[in-house]
Parts: sequence; structure tokens; C-alpha cells
Amino acid sequence: MADHSMDGFTRGTFTHDGVRRRVLRRGTGPAVIVMAEIPGITPKVLRFAERVADTGCTAVLPVLFGKPGRDPDPAAHGWTGAARTMATALWEVCVSREFTLLATGRSSRVVGWLRALAAAEHERCGGPGVGAVGMCLTGGFALAMATDERLLAPVLAQPSLPLACTAGRAGGIDIGADELAVVRRRCERDGLRVMGLRFRGDRLVPADRFAFLRRELGDAFVAVELDDDAANPESVMRPHSVLTEHLVDETGQPTREALDSVLDLFRTRLLTQQPGTPS
Repeated sequence: MADHSMDGFTRGTFTHDGVRRRVLRRGTGPAVIVMAEIPGITPKVLRFAERVADTGCTAVLPVLFGKPGRDPDPAAHGWTGAARTMATALWEVCVSREFTLLATGRSSRVVGWLRALAAAEHERCGGPGVGAVGMCLTGGFALAMATDERLLAPVLAQPSLPLACTAGRAGGIDIGADELAVVRRRCERDGLRVMGLRFRGDRLVPADRFAFLRRELGDAFVAVELDDDAANPESVMRPHSVLTEHLVDETGQPTREALDSVLDLFRTRLLTQQPGTPS
């Protein structure tokens, strides 16, 4: 796969609290905020966004790090180019004060900006509410964004923060206790459902993290856990990215079924739900 031209995506910006970032959009209908994984908005992330748009939603991709459209596969730019792409994105994250990599019980500062983006896109796009999917480093952001009642369909794809370098960090996720309590109340009161995706052998997303979410959210946490051998064997990475790098886009494949479940969640919550009905 080569770099994506981003044809079919419109380009804009969004500013909140003095922070201005680029935003890509595709489609019409209720908004789904698509937050990319490291190293950024790759061609496969854009392909996922295209699938979201095909459901009848507007895929909204904030540029949080990396170069949009650049293919990180060594086949596209060689091993040196792939390493440079990954290192550049990691450096942007590490030097930014917007991302919390290690701390437990705390959301990253960028979540406030993302909530504001979701509110603005809801006003722009209409519908009963907004969806959000975070991937890897951004996975937990979708959970923290769900304190806003406009967010009706949060998806946590391989949520990897805080980095699981201790048992305590492995058994938590990057959200403040007060924010988690708000999400829990929404689950109990409004029927909110939170979907999580992971490969069982993924050390970046330990089983203890999903166990924590089950304890905190009960049946409202819908976990999709896949065997490692379901991952695309052509990827140079260990099984990790369910919806993008490790997707086997064929009917009957477990990763394809996981993708279809995510898209069905957006259809159900954003396209068929009427305003005023429980989420």
C-alpha cells in the first residue's frame, strides 16, 4: 500500500481553548470522531474512516500526531522510512503536555479538546448524538469523552494507556475516577454501552485492563477479545490493531466480524435511534 492521497476527505481546522488542530472529514450524517493510533492517520485508518462514512455517518479525524496519509509499512518507504515515521510520531507525543502516558487515574489533557470537537461536530452534523473510536494510545480517550451525554457510541480499540509497565497500570485505564463515575452512571441510567477490542496476547492491552472495565461498567462493557492467530499474518507488527493493521477484510474472519460490530454500533446508536430515547 502506498501513501493515501486523501481524495474524498475535506480538510479544515478546529480551535478550542487556544489550541488549533487540523481535521479531516468524510461523509454526511451524524459524526463519528476517529482518533488514530501511532504513527497517525495511516492509509488503513483512512480506509476505516471510509467504512464509517459508508454507513451514513460523517467520519471526523483530528490530526493529533504524525503525517496524515503516510504509509508506515516498510514496503512503502523502506525500513529506515518506516522507523522515521514511527519515531517522529512518538516524539510528538512524548514532548507534548497533552498526552498522559504513565499516570493512572487521570485523563490526558487533549480529551477536553476532543470533547469540544465532538460537541461542535454534533452541532454541525446533527443526529441524536456522536460516536467515537480511539485506537491504541487514543483508545481510552473515547471512554473519557463519554462524560458528555452527546457521545452515544464509544469504542475503545486496543486501549494502551497507561503503559502497562507495572501491575497497577495494567489494571487501569487513562480516565479520572470522577469521570469514570459519570460514565458508569450513564451506563446505569441511560443504557450506554462501551465497546472494547483487543487481541488476547497483546501485552500493550493486558487482560487486567478489560477485567477492570468489566468490574467498573458491568454488562455495559462489551468486550471483543480475539485470538492472536486471527490477526493479519502479513503485518510486520505483533497482533494489536484490530480495525486497521491486523484486519483481515474477508467475510467470516474474526477481525472483519469485529469491524462489522463497530459499524453496527454506529448504525444502531446514531442512525436508527430517535432523540429522547435511551442510549
